[in-house]
Amino acid sequence: MTTSTEIQPVRVAALYKFARLDGYEALRAPLAAFCCGRGVKGTLLLAHEGINGTVAGSEEAIAALIDRLQAIEGLAGLEVKYSSAADMPFHRMKVRLKREIVTMGVDDLDPATSAGTYVAPGEWNALIADPDTVVIDTRNAYEVSIGTFKGAVDPRTASFREFPAWVEEHRDELEGRKVAMFCTGGIRCEKATAYVKSLGFSDVFHLKGGILKYLEEVPAEESLWQGECFVFDERVSVSHGLAEGEAELCRACRHPLTVEDRLSPKYTAGISCPHCFEARSEEDRARYAERHRQVELAHARGARRHIGS
Repeated sequence: MTTSTEIQPVRVAALYKFARLDGYEALRAPLAAFCCGRGVKGTLLLAHEGINGTVAGSEEAIAALIDRLQAIEGLAGLEVKYSSAADMPFHRMKVRLKREIVTMGVDDLDPATSAGTYVAPGEWNALIADPDTVVIDTRNAYEVSIGTFKGAVDPRTASFREFPAWVEEHRDELEGRKVAMFCTGGIRCEKATAYVKSLGFSDVFHLKGGILKYLEEVPAEESLWQGECFVFDERVSVSHGLAEGEAELCRACRHPLTVEDRLSPKYTAGISCPHCFEARSEEDRARYAERHRQVELAHARGARRHIGS
């Protein structure tokens, strides 16, 4: 008699909450031990302003972790988006202490009390289709490059620290309009709305649960999303229904690559892509080629995915 065990997909949870966490430093070691003891991997960021992170593990382990987090004073009602992966998308578990859970570099912001108005995924299309609404993608340019909402403005920031300066430079374009912002999971745009409101704007909105929640809930045939959504793990991207996308990472510069990017003559797996080809020397490419060769040899021997691959 032959028996088989169905391989269960890995449960992935992207989570955050802005909340005052007094004594957050003391949470680091217990949470790290809790996760490691249950095979959970990923990253949790702790700061005075709250918690942010993405973790992965078995369904039971992730459920236990979410229960553990929500039992912490201030973290009840944690914002969580679930998806799945065929393989573990992280290499280790990290719990880090930070000044901010999403770094903007602006003091005296309190998104827990001053953020903009939440807009549910089912109501988002109507808001961004309104000609009186300016829609802003608060993610970094490399994330936007593989997908965004139809008609969204791309500030082309290299880091979230650049966002306040961009707003100041384009303030006149926002005056008198509804300002709708979005990001991957909801955290960055929530903080962005608190900043924009601090400048005196009142009609400020953000997508509840971010792009991930939108792709989960809004049918593809009704969607205004174009492309795929970059995620910060080995899946690289997800599409409608949170299915794993087709994007891959350039292992030389870590830029996400579309199918079209990989058809470019400047793309060589593990060595170069259209985004970094001109910025790298032949010596750089030779070094990347040797690294890629070592990774491929490790795969051929049946080794697990190399961290730098």
